[in-house]
Amino acid sequence: MMNEPLTIAYDAKRITHNATGLGNYGRMMIEALARFAPQNRYLLCSPDPGRADLRERLPRTDRIEFLFPDPPRRGLGKSLWRTFGIRRELPSEVRLFHGLAGELPFGLHKSGVKSVVTIHDLIFLHFPAYYKWIDRKIYAYKYRKACREADRVIAISEATKRDIVSYFGIEPEKIDVVYQGCDEQFKREVPEAAMQAVRTKYALPRHYILSVGSIEERKNLLLVVQAAARMAEPPHIVAVGRRTPYTALVERYAAEHGLSERLHICDRVAFADLPALYRMADLFVYPSRFEGFGIPMIEAACCGVPTVGATGSCLEEAGGPDAIYVDPDDPEQLADAIRRVLADEELRRRMVAAGREYVARFEPEVITADLLKVYARVLATE
Repeated sequence: MMNEPLTIAYDAKRITHNATGLGNYGRMMIEALARFAPQNRYLLCSPDPGRADLRERLPRTDRIEFLFPDPPRRGLGKSLWRTFGIRRELPSEVRLFHGLAGELPFGLHKSGVKSVVTIHDLIFLHFPAYYKWIDRKIYAYKYRKACREADRVIAISEATKRDIVSYFGIEPEKIDVVYQGCDEQFKREVPEAAMQAVRTKYALPRHYILSVGSIEERKNLLLVVQAAARMAEPPHIVAVGRRTPYTALVERYAAEHGLSERLHICDRVAFADLPALYRMADLFVYPSRFEGFGIPMIEAACCGVPTVGATGSCLEEAGGPDAIYVDPDDPEQLADAIRRVLADEELRRRMVAAGREYVARFEPEVITADLLKVYARVLATE
């Protein structure tokens, strides 16, 4: 059935509005589908055109089309259109709708259009203190409803699949795990001159360990600084991510322990500069307390950087068995891991080689094949 050309619609609000996270996920999925399944038509539904630079990250092909309401929606109207308006405006030839960000249009399951929904994580249930009460209630309602009404549910990791079963009572047989990949730019070599330009642009030290992700409590950057404070020769730490109030806590701890000059926070890094930042690092450290998947682990491995992650969620799925994992509450354990990797060149070589081999399972061709199997399974029930 999947050999026939299909028209598949997507909730594309994140694709047109979000530069990271769910936006990257949606753009990577659509790009891979257009590349490896070009026989289909991919209809991206968004309440307004959003950002031109984000739309332009998608390949230029007539297989990808956008559906915007006329006039474009603003403010609360955006959410109302995604919830109630999309279904009414879908062309009759649409046979499948994929909610890329945990939501489905109201009443879609009664319209005859088959549906798939992707659930990225249920962090708001694991760590409710990080979220407003009203946001938790809205997320829980939308995600649970979408999981129950969708014909199939996609989880982006085995850890997320377990959470969907545990929190929402969805039968595991209804859930398929389809991993994410990372942007192709992380797999390409970066010329030495380009790397030196990035080093100069952000005033980077010659040697450093790197952490990438919003600088918020859950991402746990403080653990990296606490680990450095326990080392006789503290490494430079380059943290790339959006500042939040938690950043002040990290900087205060660094100042109290004489590490201010060794902590470099870069909160306005161009996406195109990230591969160079990874490739120049001696080590990538991702001590997040909880993730739906952990794309930075894959990005680092693709860039040839040894990685250290944290136990407790799904990072072992992203980093593979040859990365090192530490307790997110044990700075001494992290300090020991950093010492081991920085001091042992042979260990670094083994970790890099194994990491690159492991992340081959996240290549877009593999992911697309898995996604198409989900679509075929849904359409086989028509």
